[in-house]
Amino acid sequence: MKNTKTEIRFFSVPQWKKEEAYLREQHHNGWEFVGINGLCLYHFRKCEPKDVIYQLDYNPDSVSQKSEYTQMFSDCGWEYLQNYVGYSYFRKAASEMNGTEEEIFCDDASRLDMMKRVFVGRMIPLLIIFFLIIIPQIIMQSQINSSFSCGLMVFFVAMFGIYLAMFISFVIPFWKYYKSIHQK
Repeated sequence: MKNTKTEIRFFSVPQWKKEEAYLREQHHNGWEFVGINGLCLYHFRKCEPKDVIYQLDYNPDSVSQKSEYTQMFSDCGWEYLQNYVGYSYFRKAASEMNGTEEEIFCDDASRLDMMKRVFVGRMIPLLIIFFLIIIPQIIMQSQINSSFSCGLMVFFVAMFGIYLAMFISFVIPFWKYYKSIHQK
């Protein structure tokens, strides 16, 4: 019987909750999360089924102050697992939660701050590429009349659609969360 497994999964930037739920379900089914690498390759090791809470924090600066950063979470009982593309992975047995669904974020403001860090770290570079490369290329290719230019136009229009979908998939959850915090 195999003691390890690897699965390919993709979670977009605002889907950290789905990723946490996925890791928790895997552990509950007897597969302990070992790490993630490459293009969304999740590695697991066979273990006793257990209810373990997984939490993610987006903090690209955590690498520079790694010992202080991980110690802060360790003091609260969270086990640091790894960093991957700006996200830090933590876990803690549900039995250590004293019956509450404790999170690494102590309040809504710190969760919103994490989402802002994601926006600055991931979305602003994409917006720069979008406005400085994709939009100008669409305009430029539309003015050239050749079959090569037509092919490039199709490519950049497809990129436009992909980037637009990424922006929308981040902005909608961010806006909903922002509104829910400010309605309290």
